[in-house]
Formats: sequence, structure tokens, C-alpha cells
Amino acid sequence: MIDIGSRIRQLRVKRGLTLQELASRTELTKGFLSQLERNLTSPSLQTLDDICEALGTTMSNFFIEEKDEQIVFTQEDAFIDVQENMTIHWIVPNAQKNEMEPIILELRPQSESMYIEPHEGEELGYVLSGRVTLVLESDPKGKQLKKGDTFYIRGNESHYLANRTNAPAKVIWVSTPPVF
Repeated sequence: MIDIGSRIRQLRVKRGLTLQELASRTELTKGFLSQLERNLTSPSLQTLDDICEALGTTMSNFFIEEKDEQIVFTQEDAFIDVQENMTIHWIVPNAQKNEMEPIILELRPQSESMYIEPHEGEELGYVLSGRVTLVLESDPKGKQLKKGDTFYIRGNESHYLANRTNAPAKVIWVSTPPVF
């Protein structure tokens, strides 16, 4: 159940309003609003609607609890998908709901990544170790990349990464929108 007083205070502070400014916008007293924020009294529906309007929200949005968005991820948050020719480290959990999706891709020797179909968006890769070949539909021979090299491509043609060496390779690969 939502704490109405705390939610009013949270939105007021978030909007940079003092109790006096909110009182002026709602034609309520500063003392009444202070009591509301401390849950010493309860507002009528009409009063709460007026407060919501002054805070730039609706009654329905007022009752949706804002969740703290995770912005730092540790190794414990990562999901690792071990496949025959590669290992994918999903370093931001549930990234498919975001604008971009980062992974760390480990390619075994003489193997290839997943085949990425044409899509709207862009991709960036950074080679952490080893050597890979970025193979594009328009360039089947591919572009060679070594440790420290970066690729930045549009997703308008199919592509994949190939490890044509006898040593493993590791790449940070970021796609927008998510395609992995």
C-alpha cells in the first residue's frame, strides 16, 4: 500500500517546490500539507486530485510506485550463456527493455558469433582480447580487428563476427536497439 504523505513529499521535492509554493498552487495551507506529508491527516479525493495537478501528475500516476532503477551492475548480476562455439555474458540483466543492449562475447578458436539480420539501429564493438573478423553482407571477406580495435556499424545489413585464429577472442558488443 502506498504511503500517501511520503509520496506527496517525494513528488514535491522532486519538483523543487517548498511547502509554501505547493500551498499557494493548491490553495491549501502550509500546515495542512505538512500534516498530510507526515500522515497526520488524510486528504479527500478532490484535495488529492488538486495536489496531483499542482505536482504535475495524475491520480493514476500518483499511485504508481517509482522503483529505483539499477544503474550499477556487478558480476553477480550477469547471466552467462555457454554455447558450443561461444559464450555470451549478458552484463546488464533484462537489457532488451532498454535502448541498447551490451554483451561480452567470447568466441572460441575457429568459430563464429550469431548471425545478425538487418535491423534498424547501430552496433558498436570493442575487442578486449584476440582477433576477430567483422563479416558484413557487402564484405564477405570481412574486416580484421585486433585487441583495442573498435567497430561501429549500422544494422542495415546482415553481419557476424568470426574468430579465424587458433586463440580465443573476447569482444564487448553493444546494439541499439537490442538484437541479441
